[in-house]
Parts: sequence; C-alpha cells; structure tokens
Amino acid sequence: MINLDSAKPIILYGSNISYFTGKMENYFKIKEIPYERKVLKYPKFEKTMKEKVGIHQMPAVELPDGRWMTDSTKMIQWFESQISGNSLIPEDPLQAFICFLLEDWADEWWWRPAMHYRWHYSEGANFASRHLAEELLSSIPVPLWIKKIFLTRRQRTGYTTGDGITKKNVKQIEENFVSLLGNLEVIFKNRPFLFGNRPSIADVGLSGPFFRHFALDPIPLEIIRQEAPFVLKWVSTLWSTKVSKCDENYIDGIPNDLEPLLREIGNTYLPYLCANVDAVNSKKKNFDFKTEKMFFKKARFSQYRVWCLDELRKHFESIPKENSSASKQKLMEFGCWEPLWRNKNLPLLDNQEVELPFKANRKMLGVNE
Repeated sequence: MINLDSAKPIILYGSNISYFTGKMENYFKIKEIPYERKVLKYPKFEKTMKEKVGIHQMPAVELPDGRWMTDSTKMIQWFESQISGNSLIPEDPLQAFICFLLEDWADEWWWRPAMHYRWHYSEGANFASRHLAEELLSSIPVPLWIKKIFLTRRQRTGYTTGDGITKKNVKQIEENFVSLLGNLEVIFKNRPFLFGNRPSIADVGLSGPFFRHFALDPIPLEIIRQEAPFVLKWVSTLWSTKVSKCDENYIDGIPNDLEPLLREIGNTYLPYLCANVDAVNSKKKNFDFKTEKMFFKKARFSQYRVWCLDELRKHFESIPKENSSASKQKLMEFGCWEPLWRNKNLPLLDNQEVELPFKANRKMLGVNE
C-alpha cells in the first residue's frame, strides 16, 4: 500500500489547461491525495518522460519513492488498488463495468471534439496557444507569435484536421457535443453525480473533456452556460467534493437516464474502436468511419485504442459468473454487446501496456513524436 504523506506530496507534471492533467487533479482532490502540480519546461519534460516511462505524454506522476507513472486510467486504477476505503469503483459488477466503459468513452471519444473546440475557433486557439507557449515553451528563445503559430498548427495537424475532422463534418461533431450536454443535463438535474450522491470513476473520466476543455474554452463554455447549467454545476461540484464526506452508497442498478449515453457508445464509440482495429489489422495509418450521425475522413489509427478495447473485454470477463448473464443482457439492450466482441482477434503488440502505469508502449495517437 502507498504511504500518502502531505509532507511529501505526489508530484503531478502537467499543464493547467491539459485534458488528462485535469482528470488526474479531479481524482486526487476527490480522494484527498496530497499532490503538487508542477510544470517541466520543454524540451526537458519530453526527454525526462521518455527516460522515466518510455513515452512522452501529459500528465506524468512522480511518487514520493521516486517512481514515475503515466496513463490516467491505469494510474487511477493503481491508486484505487493501493488505498483502502472510499473507492470510486462501485461494488456492483455491472455498475463497475459501466463506469469503466464511460471512462474509456470520455478519454478516447471526447478527446477529438474537445480539441476541435479549442483549436478550430480563433478565440480558443488564441487563448490556448498563448497560455501553452508561456507555460511550457518559455525556455525556448523564440518570439511568442512564432510559438503560437507552431502550437496551433501542431495541434490541428495532430488532433483535429489531421485526425478525421473536415469542413463537412464540423456540424456533426458539434451536434454530437450539444446532444451530450442535453443527455447530461437530464442526469444532473436529478442528482449530483452519474450514479447518485457520490462520484465514481465515470465522473472522473468525464472531467477530462469538461474540466479543462469544454468548461474552460470560450466557445463550448458559452454553449454550456446557455444550454446546460446543471452540467456546469456538476463540473464545479465534482472539483470540490471529498469522497470521505459522501455518506450514501451508489444508487441501485443502471439509472434509466444513462441509457442515451450507453446507446451512443453502442452505436458509435464501440463501432469506431472496431473500425480502428480493422485499420490496424490492415496496416492503414488512416481510415474512414461513418455512422448514421457521424463520419470521419482519414482518422488516425491508434494502436493504443486496440488495447483499450481489450481492456474493456477484460473488465467484462472479470464479472462473476453469477452476474455475467444479466450483465450481457443489459449490454445487448444498449447495443454494446455485439461491437464489444465483433473483432475476434485483436492486433495487440507483444506484452502491450503490461507494465502500465510505470512503463508505456504507445501513446493514444502516434503523432508529434
């Protein structure tokens, strides 16, 4: 078990407008884990991360014993295994699986729309490029305006226009975000968190796209203010909640108002993961993806997301036998079962990500390396 000492806090290396840094900060605050956020300037941060964990991505965690960690999902699971009591993973097996599923969806699906709103519009790009230039690149002797241009082009070619977003599908991507807000607004009108009066890892997962992107960047923030005030309230409530003060357990079962989220995962996200598997099997660097309401043109392949799908399968397989039949039935109702198992053999690398959170094989997307 890890010794959490406020006199020697965990160090979290990351930007204070970073998607996954914000996710980890929400987790640490909810669990009351002493930490200090620090910024390592580039190029030192990239070099250090590759030395410590094998890849360069944000954030990184340094434990008091000197070990470094990466990958927010696996870091959170590791901390959950090390800290007794007040777990953010429900005891109910199906609830736990749904939490893992929602967290993965938040990490992998909503990354692209979050980056779109930040870098597509000048309001977001000007804000973010200046902030990151001053926060991360101040040690590089280049004029600020050049750094801003570099960062904007880097993020767009890596994660938006370079990852399946075109002029023809911007409307669909933004409609998908508005739909998400509508579904979440229904939930948070009724209760403070997804599964009741205490947060779960599903809430922490959704804090990734919301806390430091949708509820921070100018364009999506204004949409939330106008269309989804209870979602905005959830963002601030999550940030200030201590799970040790939450007396109530999670509500029973899968709430009916989660169904639209789970149906979208079944209709869109899991088929997207399957299309990515097909691309990796075919050794394609880019692939097209289309559903009734969404399409991407030349989305980037991701070896990491093959592993994500494998992890979801393992989470389901860990459900006790006496609960697995009912759990399968629920997933079939939501349209999640078939795409979860559509690809029989996943093209994983040998021992891919087995050393996480202390050593990683692949980034989420292999760009800007």
